[in-house]
Amino acid sequence: MSAELPVDTGDDPRLHTDHVRHLAGDDESAVTLVGVVHDHPASRYRVGELVGALDPTVLAVEVAPLALPLFEGYAADGRDLPPMGGEVSAAIAAAEDARVVGIDGVDGDFLRTLARRVLAERPDPATLARLVGSVLGVVRSAATCRLGATVAAATGLQLEVDDPVTHGTTLADPPERQAAEERSQLSRSLTLLRCADPPEPIRVRDDVRDECMAARLADLRAEGDVVAVVGRGHLDPLAERLTE
Repeated sequence: MSAELPVDTGDDPRLHTDHVRHLAGDDESAVTLVGVVHDHPASRYRVGELVGALDPTVLAVEVAPLALPLFEGYAADGRDLPPMGGEVSAAIAAAEDARVVGIDGVDGDFLRTLARRVLAERPDPATLARLVGSVLGVVRSAATCRLGATVAAATGLQLEVDDPVTHGTTLADPPERQAAEERSQLSRSLTLLRCADPPEPIRVRDDVRDECMAARLADLRAEGDVVAVVGRGHLDPLAERLTE
């Protein structure tokens, strides 16, 4: 069950606790899940403020460990909200002494969990092929990020590996406008999900991602308080798994 967030978020609508799940166990360190809309200015501001205020022992971000050095390079820009890397680099820049961990990788645990799911559900060959292609796409994306980090380390040139998502508001707009535009995007996404279920390969892949990310967060909790920055759609599935 989500507990009260132990920081004062004031009246800024970008810090609305609807985007946050604070899980504080009696005998365990807390895990605070901060939900984001990728590259949205309200989300970037939210993670920067909350990570700084909560001062966690561990910062967990929804990227593959292989891709993490790219975002750490973006965060070394020196600004509170780095211009590249979206909410991930904003979180890292605010983390100070926290250990930063990527929790969304395709590793042995992911592959074993995926194999168990495939054996249990027995998808048809076409669905299985699309599922494998989807997972390989995630691996290719992480490898591309690592290559970008390697180039930056060798040349000092920071590369924008992915085109940033463009939104209808910027950090220069009033907080109320940023928050309203973010809510509008989330509402549209929820409407689409209600009208059409995700394709089966995507559903299976994301279920496995949630299971593995929750397991990684449960392990990290042993080190101390954890803040995890995740896509808004992962917020409740992760909270449910961590409180089971």
